[in-house]
Amino acid sequence: MECNEVKKRVALSLPRCEIRVEGDGSHFTVTAIGQEFEGVSNLARQRTLFRTLKQEITSGAIHAVDVRGYTPQEWQQAQKLKIS
Repeated sequence: MECNEVKKRVALSLPRCEIRVEGDGSHFTVTAIGQEFEGVSNLARQRTLFRTLKQEITSGAIHAVDVRGYTPQEWQQAQKLKIS
């Protein structure tokens, strides 16, 4: 599976988020940045992102995925601290 395919899949479920995807075909890091994460726990953010890729994970198209959800403010802070 290609990074752009993963990005499209996540973007369909989270259309108001900026989506960033890095990976090698079966292992991916997915970062979603959007205001909809405001007031949402990290666990709930991860669950939301995993749900968007459930079919690909279950089928084995994606072997491993690291998901991260940020509000725009949190993302700015993470960039200042060099956290991704």
